[in-house]
Amino acid sequence: MRLLRWIIPVLLLGLAACGPTKKSVFPPAVNIQQLVVLPNGQWQLTMRIQNNSYASMKFTALDGQLQIAELVPVRLHKNFELDIPELAGDVVRIDVLPTTPMRQALQAIADKGSAGSLAYHVSGSATAKPEQESKPRSFDFNGNDWISAVPGIANTYR
Repeated sequence: MRLLRWIIPVLLLGLAACGPTKKSVFPPAVNIQQLVVLPNGQWQLTMRIQNNSYASMKFTALDGQLQIAELVPVRLHKNFELDIPELAGDVVRIDVLPTTPMRQALQAIADKGSAGSLAYHVSGSATAKPEQESKPRSFDFNGNDWISAVPGIANTYR
């Protein structure tokens, strides 16, 4: 009888360990892959979302801000549906209306090609649902990088 009292809990713990393993989930990295100045003055941003998790995630929104140099930031917001596998990335396009100082800063490097660059900062949150979870959640992102004009392609920066 004593043996049964000891074996049953060990067997139950062993069965509990047979369940699926939970994959690690980490915040994504978000940056500008490309910026195109549209004829109407808006900027079309191709934003790269890098899923840094060991689980695929379904991304549904980005909400944040873009700051060029040390200028006043503008809002980034887009609702979408994008399934990104583990440790992979994909892109989403967001149109923004830049401020006049932002336009001037970009224009100042336009003729310099890849020799001219402009610092930017993106921050905010991405809404995503990891594959093993039932509800989406918010993941903060923060990124600093540089953009410069693409030689031979007018109004395009990377």
